[in-house]
Amino acid sequence: MGFCLLDNIAVAARHAQDVLGLQRVAIVDWDVHHGNGTEAIFRDDGSVLFVSLHQWPFYPGTGGPGTSDDTILNIPLAAGAGDAQYAAAFSELVEPTVRAFDPDLVLVSAGFDAHELDPLAHMAVTEKGFEELARRSAQLGPRCAVVLEGGYNLATLPRLVEAAIRGFEAA
Repeated sequence: MGFCLLDNIAVAARHAQDVLGLQRVAIVDWDVHHGNGTEAIFRDDGSVLFVSLHQWPFYPGTGGPGTSDDTILNIPLAAGAGDAQYAAAFSELVEPTVRAFDPDLVLVSAGFDAHELDPLAHMAVTEKGFEELARRSAQLGPRCAVVLEGGYNLATLPRLVEAAIRGFEAA
């Protein structure tokens, strides 16, 4: 759906399992849209934990309240959510869930369309917020890899990616 023809994070997860021999993979998706394709691929697969923080209600209209289960954690956030709301979601939901899953690898769907100046959505994450999301994501498991997802303000995107790289490196 949308802008995605291939689910890069799902391909990376299966590659890690099938080629690298890793057993448990956690996917943390902070793109502003719910990762409905990734959720559909892994919904009945106990070897992959999928966590999606996303604006809700918003396109594609999935991932709302009450849609989580043992290996799917949907965290719908209201329009306008920023650094504080994302940090709270990480502390209260993401970190305990991923740590309890005990992954061999954490994969991050790093979308930057939740940025306060992105024209596509209505969130308020700052450059510093993305640095913190990256730092905290990298600390969730023994290995971490990242796939670039959305981000539609070409003037801010390079700075946001640099901020995330700083966060991943600081972990």
